[in-house]
Amino acid sequence: MYADEFIATLLLGMVMGSVITVLIQLYGRRKARQAVNAADHNAQRNINLLSSENERQGGQIDRLQERLAVLERLAVDPAARTAREIELLR
Repeated sequence: MYADEFIATLLLGMVMGSVITVLIQLYGRRKARQAVNAADHNAQRNINLLSSENERQGGQIDRLQERLAVLERLAVDPAARTAREIELLR
């Protein structure tokens, strides 16, 4: 009788251990999926932020290139021509 109780207790412990292991695995996989989804969301947010920053800087570069072209023209043009253009603007 004592041996039967021992075997039954041993089997019950093995079954409980297996069930607990499966539950831990399921919980871990769920947490891993949540972490991956959060990382994907953060990556998309960063892509959107960088895209808008790229557009802003592209516009800024275009404006700076226009200003540089004007400054180059002023530096290279003869003084008489520059003076004439200034008078025309008045």
